[in-house]
Formats: sequence, structure tokens, C-alpha cells
Amino acid sequence: MKLSQRVSQVKPSATLAINAKARLLRSQGVRVISFGVGEPDFDTPHHIGQMAVQAVLRGQTRYTPVQGIPELKEAILRTVETDYGLAYEPDDVLVSCGGKHCLYNLFQAVLDPGDAVIIPSPYWVSYPDMVRLAGAEPVFVPCAEARGFKMTPEDLRRAITARTRMLILNSPSNPTGTHYRPEELRALAEVLLEHDHVIIVSDDIYYRILFDDLSWANMAMVEPRLKDRTFIVNGVSKTYAMTGWRIGYLLGDRDVIKAAGKIQSQSTSNPSSVAQWAAVAALKGEQETCQKMVRVFAERRAYVMDRLARLPGVSCPMPDGAFYVFPNVSAYYGAKVGGRTIDGSSALADYLMEEVHLAVVPGEAFGEDRCIRLSFALSMDELREGFDRLERALQKLAPKVT
Repeated sequence: MKLSQRVSQVKPSATLAINAKARLLRSQGVRVISFGVGEPDFDTPHHIGQMAVQAVLRGQTRYTPVQGIPELKEAILRTVETDYGLAYEPDDVLVSCGGKHCLYNLFQAVLDPGDAVIIPSPYWVSYPDMVRLAGAEPVFVPCAEARGFKMTPEDLRRAITARTRMLILNSPSNPTGTHYRPEELRALAEVLLEHDHVIIVSDDIYYRILFDDLSWANMAMVEPRLKDRTFIVNGVSKTYAMTGWRIGYLLGDRDVIKAAGKIQSQSTSNPSSVAQWAAVAALKGEQETCQKMVRVFAERRAYVMDRLARLPGVSCPMPDGAFYVFPNVSAYYGAKVGGRTIDGSSALADYLMEEVHLAVVPGEAFGEDRCIRLSFALSMDELREGFDRLERALQKLAPKVT
């Protein structure tokens, strides 16, 4: 059967592919340690689940307004005003089936063929394909490891052209954990103020998972003159361990929000009614569970960075947030083992899976083939065993390390 040209441009998700390999091995009785998981390993807090149960018992299981129930919009507006210091109105909000769905709707609403979208690299795996599905062209801006994988004003200025329609900023970042400080955002804002044809997408999905008492900031917060062309993407998935509930939200210019809602009306219509009520409980309820989760992640980060420091030839900037590290393992490339040559991150990931049953995500999928992504959303026991396996596997390649 002939497929569309559109779908031929889309690559399968690297993270989902790794998870599928891990599941297959587990179904065969193999104990796999997965550093590939991109979600908290905590259960959804009890009070959130209880709200969902009550929603079912109250019969709140029918269609809702496409853009979200008023109660959830109110909770989102209150949260954004508290955490961002920014004021929006209900018509400025779209609730979708996860943050990814928000991005997809937005890209479909504002991008045309010929538009260019600046994506700092390393980047989240889905950005380029969603941009291409909207007919636009991703423009990758390599960000050096020595600068913590952050884009500089000079990088941004060189990348902007008359065709540039959008800049995507993800902070804290998947896959690197990089977080832009307020002063770094202000420097980027000065460049953006010179180019009023460029809109900004602020992907803030990890914004509450920050370490070392770092203060949260995004572009609209540090430069009010950019608020009208900044779109905030957020959700409950990472902060409240609700990845499967699929609730995200988008805030920005209401005409664009209305257009994105129109697109949503012809795809999913409203997000799950029950999940929306659960999200109300998440945003309006106690936040200590989230804070405790971040403290646990901070302890795991310290352990992970200590283990990485012991691996010969491996370098890795300290992540500021999220629950990933993105170590440079390219010193091991070129090694030969078991009749194979480790010629990049995908080959190394395959080797680790087959040799020690350890799942990692190749950095190639994030635009940086010298690295691999490791999630530390695992128990300490799993982290210890995982790093023992990683160390054991890399020792067989050690002669190639210079």
C-alpha cells in the first residue's frame, strides 16, 4: 500500500524503540535495566487518583469543551500566575492530550511550507518531525558541551533569517538537563527583539524539577516585550508523575490558541474528561509530593555524576534539572568487540543492550551522536546495578580510550 510523503519523513521514536527492545527481552525472562525511561518512577499521588475516581462516580465522563473544562483552565491560570508571575485569560489557554499534543497543534496552526524553525541541538527527539509534519524546516543550532549545551546570543543571531518563523527553547532540557539562567535568557531576548517575525515556544514541561535552589525563568518572564509572541507549553506529566494521564496545556496569543483548538477539534476533540479532573487536583492540591520527588532526583543525580566521573574517557556537564544525564562517550568509538565496530551512539546502545542488557538512548536521536542519554528515574538499586553493568561493558572497550 502506498503511504503518504508526509509519513515517510517521520522517524520512529528512539526512546520508544529502546523501550520496545527492553520489553521483548523481559518477555523472554531477561532482567533488563533501562536507563531509557523518560518518566518519573513514582506513582501518581493518591489525592489525584481519588479525584479521578470521584469524577467517574459523579458521571463526569462525557464530552467537555474542546479547549478544556473551565475548572482546569482556572487552575492553570492560577498556577501560571503564581509560578511565572504572568497573567492570562481563559481564552488564552488550550488543554490538550499531553504537552506533545500542544506542540503539534501549535505547529500546525502557525507553520507553513518554507518556514524555518530554530532548534538548539541537542534537542528532544520529537521536535524535528513535528516541524516537518507542519511543512516547515528544522534548523539545528549545535550547542557545545563546553558551554553546557546552551545556545549563545551569537549562535541565535547567525541562525535567524527572513524565513525564520519560530525558536524552540526547552529548559530544563531533555536530554541534557540544561537550564537557562535569567541573565542568559535576557541576552537571547535582546537578539529576538531585533526580529519581530520570530515567535518563541517555551517548552517548560520540566520546570519544577530543578536542583541547587535554581530559580525558574522563561523568556516571557524575563522580557515582557516578548510575552505576546511567546507560547508556553507545560503539563502535569513530569511534575506529578502523570505521564499516562495525557494532559498538557498551551498558553499564548488567543487567536493562535483558538486556531490550535480548531485543529484539535478535528483530531482528538477534548482531552479525557476524567484526566482533566485529575489535573485540577494536581494543580490545586498539596505540592509536597512533587517537592519530595525532586529531592529524591537530586540524590540520584549526585550518585550518577559520581559514577560517570569514574568512567575513563567519559565527560558530562552537571544537569540543572529534569532527570537525565547526557554523557559524551565518543572516546569508546572505533573499538571492536564480538565482530562489531562501535562506530557511534546507536552501535554502542546495541552493544550495551546485547552485552549487559542495559538500555540507553543513542545521542544520535537527539542530534549529538557523541553522547548517550541516561535517565535516573530509577531506584537506587537499579542505578547501582545499571552502572555496574555499564562499567563492565565499557571495560571491554577501554583499550580504545585515549
